[in-house]
Amino acid sequence: MKKLVLISIFLALFVIVLGAYTRLTDAGLGCPDWPGCYGHVLVPQAEHHIEAANQAFPERPVEAEKAWNEMIHRYFAAGLGFIILLIAIAAIVNRAKGKIAPLKLPVLLLLLVSFQGMLGMWTVTLNLLPVVVMAHLLGGFTVLSCLFILYLRMTPFRIPGGDTQMRPLAKYAAIGIAILVWQIALGGWTSANYASLACTELPICEGDWVARLDFAGAFSVPAAENYEYGVHSYEERVTMHVLHRFGAIITVAYLCWLAFAIFTRSSSALMKKLTVVMLVVLAVQVGLGISNVVYTLPLTVATMHNAVAACLLLVMVLLTYTMYRKY
Repeated sequence: MKKLVLISIFLALFVIVLGAYTRLTDAGLGCPDWPGCYGHVLVPQAEHHIEAANQAFPERPVEAEKAWNEMIHRYFAAGLGFIILLIAIAAIVNRAKGKIAPLKLPVLLLLLVSFQGMLGMWTVTLNLLPVVVMAHLLGGFTVLSCLFILYLRMTPFRIPGGDTQMRPLAKYAAIGIAILVWQIALGGWTSANYASLACTELPICEGDWVARLDFAGAFSVPAAENYEYGVHSYEERVTMHVLHRFGAIITVAYLCWLAFAIFTRSSSALMKKLTVVMLVVLAVQVGLGISNVVYTLPLTVATMHNAVAACLLLVMVLLTYTMYRKY
């Protein structure tokens, strides 16, 4: 069961990267139906299948590259769901045999990944509705975090000699997770509404950006038949982008303070190493975010921005879990 959990962690991270790649290549509607692709398990390749698909979906003719991007993401997501099902079954069987093993978390994971599958379906059937797209992103991060927590619960590590001085800081680490998740949500909202390039200058937006801010509009969901490429006004997209930038400043400032507080108070080499790792990952994430603006959202950099955000969240989960449970 522990090996399955470890495999599922790497697979969940890979699925998050694939999801980002799918979104960034505008392949979210590469297959306009669900769960298949134009009614097939594989992307239509034969000429008569492509012709039939184009007739069935005249507004969305077959684009093989986008369709494969979408379907590969679905295949790996389905594989992750299957492994989590096996983990839940193993947990139930172990508990039935009287073994001491986590049960609630595996069952919760099964429910989460099932709901995540529904969000994937709604992403397609509701034509990239931003609320659903953002929820799908957060769902992926939630599944990954819960899998990691499950793995930590099955790993009996301890801080030698204890480190009780860290318990008062544990709540601040939990707050750090909340701030980071909020920042990830802002990034997801910005990306889902195609506002990543609404500001093209650093450190602030070009022109009279303050006069353009529209907070109410930025978090509205206008009625539309299709949300691909965004439906918000330029002013609303600028607001999304600005909020994501300010959120990044707050997140960086808070996590740097937290790292300093832990490093100076802790007597544990493990805790000090974790704070250094957190700062390194945070620095990489900031660099990727700046590169997205400077180099106009290159595909590799933008995809890695999602992956490193997931890694930073895992580091924060490990840091917080260690302070609460492992001494």
